[in-house]
Amino acid sequence: MNIDLARTFLEIVDTGNFNKAAERLSVTQSTVSMRIKALEDELGRPLFVRSKSGTALTAAGTQFRRYATTMVRVWEQARQELALPPGFRTVLNVGGQFSLWDRLLVQWIPWMRTAMPDVALRAEVGTSDGLMRQLIEGLLDVGVMYSPLSRPGLHIEKLLEERLVLVSTQRRSAAEWDDDYVLVDWGPEFRAAHSRAFPDLKTPAVSVGLGALGLQHILAHGGSGYFPMRVVRGHLAAGRLFETTGAAEFRRPAYLVYAEDETRDDWFATALDGLRYVASLESEE
Repeated sequence: MNIDLARTFLEIVDTGNFNKAAERLSVTQSTVSMRIKALEDELGRPLFVRSKSGTALTAAGTQFRRYATTMVRVWEQARQELALPPGFRTVLNVGGQFSLWDRLLVQWIPWMRTAMPDVALRAEVGTSDGLMRQLIEGLLDVGVMYSPLSRPGLHIEKLLEERLVLVSTQRRSAAEWDDDYVLVDWGPEFRAAHSRAFPDLKTPAVSVGLGALGLQHILAHGGSGYFPMRVVRGHLAAGRLFETTGAAEFRRPAYLVYAEDETRDDWFATALDGLRYVASLESEE
C-alpha cells in the first residue's frame, strides 16, 4: 500500500476535515478524496462518515487507525536509518522513562559515542506501556523502564534498583508528619508498599504522577515526598533537603528490555554492556 494513503488518512483523523488535511499535505481536496477512495477500495470497508459537522471514523476506520500509525512510524524510521551518512553503520533506537534519562541514560550516550562512534543513536522518552509497545512493534531496540510486561521474544533483566527515601525541606523525624507531604506515584508496586507502610494516611493535598514535578514543587513551596536517593543526593548535600529520620524506605527496580535475537552484531552487545556499566554506578544496592 502506498504510504501516502496512510499518511492522508491520519491527517484527516487529526484535523477532522478533508479540506484541512489537504492544506497540511499541500495537495488539492480532490486528491485527498481520491486517496481515501483508493484506500477504502483496498481495504473493502468505508473508513469515514462525512457530514456538515465534519468527518468521523467508522468502526473500521477506528480499527485501521492503529495500523496506519504504526505503518507511517515504521516508514519514517526506515527512511531515517537507511539514509545514514558516511561513517555510520547502523542506528540504535533506545527508549527510557523520563526519570531514568536523568543521569543514567544521559551518561550512557557519551559512553556509547566513545565506545562505538560508528553507531548513530535515536533516543525516545515514554511510559512503560508505550515503550513496551514500540519494542513489540520493532520500533525500539532497547528499552529501560520500571514496569515491563513479559512478552514472547523479549528479554527482561533487572538493571538497577533505586532507593526511595523520604525527604523534606525541614529537619524532621517520621513521628513529625508533614501536612505538606506530596504523594509521588512511583508505580503500582510503590503504591502497594506505601499503603502498607502508611495505612492511616489521608489523601494528601498534592499528588503527582511525575517525580520531577513533585521535586520542583517541594523545593519551591516546601513540603516532603519520596524520591530516589540518586536524584536528591545533591540537594541533601547542599542543605536544600533533609532526609526524614526513621522513615520507611522503598525499593524500585528498573529493567533493561530488548528483543531476543542471536543475530545481533557486536555493537549491540557493547551497547548493552555500556548500559549495565553505567547502571552499576547508579544503583543503590
